[in-house]
Amino acid sequence: MALKENQLTIPLLTSIVAAVLGSLQIGYHTGNINAPARVIEEFFNTTWRSRHNQSMPDHSLTFLWSLSVSIKDFGALLGSLGVKGLADTFGRRNAILIVNALSVVGASLMCMSKATASFEVLILGRLIFGLFCGLVMSLNPLYIQGVSPTNLRGAFATLNQVFFASGILLGMVVGLETVLGTEKYWCLMLSLSLIPATLQYMSLPFCPESPRYLFINRGKEKEAEAALRRLRGNPETVMKEMEEMREEAAHSETGVTVREFLKKRRYRQPIILVLIINLGSQLSGFNAIINYSTKMFVQSNFDEAKYLTLGVGAVNVAFTIVAFFLVERAGRRKLLLAGFLSLALCNLLMTITYSILDMVPDIRNIQVLVIFFLISAYEVGPGPISWFIAAELFDQSARPIAMAFTSMLNWGGKFLLALLFPPLLKMCGAYVYLLFMCMALIAFTYTMFRLPETKGRTFDDIAAEFRGADGIPLHNKTTFNTFT
Repeated sequence: MALKENQLTIPLLTSIVAAVLGSLQIGYHTGNINAPARVIEEFFNTTWRSRHNQSMPDHSLTFLWSLSVSIKDFGALLGSLGVKGLADTFGRRNAILIVNALSVVGASLMCMSKATASFEVLILGRLIFGLFCGLVMSLNPLYIQGVSPTNLRGAFATLNQVFFASGILLGMVVGLETVLGTEKYWCLMLSLSLIPATLQYMSLPFCPESPRYLFINRGKEKEAEAALRRLRGNPETVMKEMEEMREEAAHSETGVTVREFLKKRRYRQPIILVLIINLGSQLSGFNAIINYSTKMFVQSNFDEAKYLTLGVGAVNVAFTIVAFFLVERAGRRKLLLAGFLSLALCNLLMTITYSILDMVPDIRNIQVLVIFFLISAYEVGPGPISWFIAAELFDQSARPIAMAFTSMLNWGGKFLLALLFPPLLKMCGAYVYLLFMCMALIAFTYTMFRLPETKGRTFDDIAAEFRGADGIPLHNKTTFNTFT
């Protein structure tokens, strides 16, 4: 009985889990590259020595390692450009299956790099895997929100971030010297993402396509109804959702181009919202902590910095799970506002603790707590919600472009921060965190005044708020501009 009331069925759960296996792979290759850095750099040096009979210059080694790490994010930025074409041409489910091949190829190349004595193969593998990242982190929310019931849409979309964070922690653990981050086994470590990739190929083909895609994009009403019957199992629910899709289809335009997406007034306000929420999320300090936490802990004179980094990964996972349970209770808006405000406070505290660390060494313990709190603030709201909010603010025809835009902002922000944070830290010192604080406060302010709550509302109901001639959301029955 509880299953029926909550619209949970085995086909629905299988579809969600099969889709987010892609996010697990991305998280794994985000977390596994830092701990074995010394071992892989030695492989670079050995390969260079075998070719040129001399060691690689330090500046070249530093550049190659930075390129190896950041090339994934650059590939993801490029991959984002293909989201609309794949999603609209092949469908949400089939597009995920197609791009999963990029993950298989990328992981295979990374694994082969040692056998071929070529660091170029490793870098190429990371680039190809990056293309997969940019595509699947947009395709997943499109598919998940297309198959999910309205009352569970946000929670299931948050599972994308839960599996991503779990992959990061798994990668951190497997990358330790005591596990597989050794000279002998690092190639095996890089190949383990082939396991979830294979599981996805074994499960996702048997899951239904998104009913919304079948009905609204393809006009296949009978196929959409059949998919809904598999996903819901309740005839009354199926009829209700079919009627909702008919209403949405009546208001949706077919074949929205990028030019129309940027010019239409109804999309102007959602575009600005997505831009500010995603930039506020990516430039809030979280990525700096994830990428450089080990170095931060070493500079603070912690003996076991790598284990504190594992603590960062564990907190990351724990609070994505908290977000999973809160997003359909508290709503997107409240979690975003609370998250951005907390991130601003954490960055202020990071500035203070970093500034007086040399004078008061014991404050390093407070700094660790601030880092953990910053991670939790990000993952409870801005982290997961920034990835799927665009899928709720736009209608069906514009949704793939909106998700491609989201992916470009997220991966572009990660790529730029990976390149710019070290020189900014050297130039600004502790005050670099004030830049993150300002970004979080801008995102908080704009979200408070412009973002309507989307919890428990149909896609057509949300889109209706932006159909006015001036493109500004209208006040309606849902809570707006307040926490109540």
